[in-house]
Amino acid sequence: MFFHRKDLIVPVEVKNPDPAYAQFLLQQFGGATGELTAALQYWVQSFHCDNIGIRDMLQDIALEEFSHLEVVGKLIEQHTKGVDKIEADAYRSPLFALRGRGPHFIDDSGNSWTSSYINEGGDVVRDLRADIAAEGGARQTYEELLKRAKDDGTKRALHHLLTREISHTKMFMKALDSLGKLTEPAFGNVKPDETVNIYYHMSSNGAPQRGPWNQEPEFTYIADPVKEAGHLEHAGHARRSG
Repeated sequence: MFFHRKDLIVPVEVKNPDPAYAQFLLQQFGGATGELTAALQYWVQSFHCDNIGIRDMLQDIALEEFSHLEVVGKLIEQHTKGVDKIEADAYRSPLFALRGRGPHFIDDSGNSWTSSYINEGGDVVRDLRADIAAEGGARQTYEELLKRAKDDGTKRALHHLLTREISHTKMFMKALDSLGKLTEPAFGNVKPDETVNIYYHMSSNGAPQRGPWNQEPEFTYIADPVKEAGHLEHAGHARRSG
């Protein structure tokens, strides 16, 4: 059961409406990284989760994302005031001139929102990792929106939304850590094969670049996978012949 409280989670006071900027904001209303996507993603994931605490967290964050969707919608509404009356503004943003003021479930390019944006797979570890990526994508979008914002009220609201993306990321990371899976790549029921700690150097020219992602003792570095494959094939043939 839900109740709508008629107060925004953060004040929205746009003093200098800009329909062209409102079109950018549509990315966070009906776009792939937007608040609707996040809210529905976390909400449906909660029904797959047997861990009561993590389930509650997913639902709480999902509801907060709906409140963020409301904030973005209000920003778009205020930025498109009078768009149907001022020809110059309509010219600057033909999308709103055709569709009317206020938010729509489309992104800044006019593409309709689709449920294919939602990333959920029924495994809590997999889902939490997808959620961290989702928050990262939203944070990046808000950062770009802030760079282009000229209205102070818009900046304050977007700064809050960006901050909460970081907060949610921290929560998802703590949830993963509570499961012992924050830095553990293996999860599920199928054990990896013997190649799990092998790094293949696949470049044919230039000096190989080494780092913690391909160094011992964690990884066995194969400098020439083609040559190594020949040795393995020969050894396998010799075993079969013997």
